[in-house]
Amino acid sequence: MKSARSPVAVWRGRDLLDGRVVESTTVILRTRGCRWNRCVMCGYAQEGVDASVEDIIAQFTSVLKKAEGAELVKIYTSGSFLDPAEVPEPARLEILRSLRDMDVRRLVIESRPEYIDRNALEQILGFMDVEIGIGLESSSDLVRLHLINKGFTFSDFAKAADLIHSLGGRVKTYLLLKPPGLSEREAIVDAMRSARDAEPYSDIISLNLCNVQRNTPLERMWQRGSYRPPWLWSAVEVLRESSLGVPMICDPVGAGAKRGPHNCGICDGCVADAIRSFSLNQSRSCLNVDCTCRSVWRKVLELEDLSFGTPLV
Repeated sequence: MKSARSPVAVWRGRDLLDGRVVESTTVILRTRGCRWNRCVMCGYAQEGVDASVEDIIAQFTSVLKKAEGAELVKIYTSGSFLDPAEVPEPARLEILRSLRDMDVRRLVIESRPEYIDRNALEQILGFMDVEIGIGLESSSDLVRLHLINKGFTFSDFAKAADLIHSLGGRVKTYLLLKPPGLSEREAIVDAMRSARDAEPYSDIISLNLCNVQRNTPLERMWQRGSYRPPWLWSAVEVLRESSLGVPMICDPVGAGAKRGPHNCGICDGCVADAIRSFSLNQSRSCLNVDCTCRSVWRKVLELEDLSFGTPLV
């Protein structure tokens, strides 16, 4: 049974902070979840409970020790930290005070554009340096609105990013590699184009590799054989070939699993590690990995569009 007093997860890690690799703590608070809750690939709202202000504060207090010494703290909610229905203002303020008192250098949160307003931004930026993640997924309104069902436009994203920057905040833009409905080649092209389009509005870009979460429309597509998660080689291609003026990072969650991004099963671990290494130091030399299955991936790029969208491998 899900407890309103226990967070979904908390872990320590390492992240890039202004060009340095630093200790970080990631916390996923258990809230009511995303109010939109219509994106075809997302099952995070299933973790939600009707958590009160006191519940949310108790969740955060229970993990404070794991945040000690971390320069970067990421607080996610499976939705929007700035949505007052998910994280009411008293809980938000208590969290911000605690982090300020711990001398955390930067807080990373996530929000949909509709909750990013001047009042909320001035409040949180009055406490500390904050980076706000926005799940743009693709710069194409066609892909975002009709294949992902994200519910906002590129213009909405740009206006929110401009407001954040005007008040001294930072923007982390999430892009999705291989939304449903795109072939492997189309997904690579879409991700690279989206990175270029998002760059002027972003301080950092995070390439998220699509995985198949349970009880989602994407899972039903996958079960019918009409969707395959992206090849790890596709992520390597996007990271290697995207020449940007801001860092581009990637954490291949679920790499090697059937529901996650994967190659042949033999090289998945080393390729995922190469992607993580690149994310920390931004050196393309980290991506100099190879496997015999790379030729299969190249053939997929060549032929898959001819199969009317049906995954070949």
